[in-house]
Amino acid sequence: MNYQPELISSALRMLVALGVILGGLLIILYYTKRKFKTDIGRSKGKLIRVLGSSYIGVKKHISLVEVPGAILILGITNDNMCLLSKVEDETLIQKIKGDEVDEQSPSFSDQLHKLSSRFKEHKNKRP
Repeated sequence: MNYQPELISSALRMLVALGVILGGLLIILYYTKRKFKTDIGRSKGKLIRVLGSSYIGVKKHISLVEVPGAILILGITNDNMCLLSKVEDETLIQKIKGDEVDEQSPSFSDQLHKLSSRFKEHKNKRP
């Protein structure tokens, strides 16, 4: 008795069926992502942003939080959050936003590029 041809044909049919199922799932995933496209985890379009935070004690800090039309100054502890003040003056809001942009630290990719360029310069200077 020779079972070799049946074994090969069964294995091929099983692999083809698996490929069809996986291909169908990938197509469904692709169209689902396109249909229900969301910007989860992206900062663009966020209505609430934390402009800055400063620690004043153990598990206690003050934060500047930007919401549409105002900047909130919040006191935050381990188990409580309270509104200390609300800035609604447009000139003061623009000044705070301007200071925040000036003091913003470079991104990780900028720092990495800067370090790698220094390394490349140092490597090229060697004889």
